[in-house]
Amino acid sequence: AMREPGESESRYYHLVAFQIKDDILDVTSTQEVLGKPVFSDEKNNKTTYVKLYGMEKAVADVENMSEKAESIVKSIGDNEFLIELINKLISREK
Repeated sequence: AMREPGESESRYYHLVAFQIKDDILDVTSTQEVLGKPVFSDEKNNKTTYVKLYGMEKAVADVENMSEKAESIVKSIGDNEFLIELINKLISREK
């Protein structure tokens, strides 16, 4: 299947934002909410976005990358499902 121009770029922003959000939740959530052990990245000595750039930049970058992904999706055409998915990413708690 052929991809629309910008689709790969949108996917990149969406996936990176998802991973940054995962790094944020690892240090801000609880095991009960997240459904998996928290601080596991730190315990496993993993380098995370939060560790590299700090929480403030991580939160801002999740929002910025999600907005870029949404903008690209809107420029390709009307796809409410993808836009809703991107918006859920920003506000997910687990």
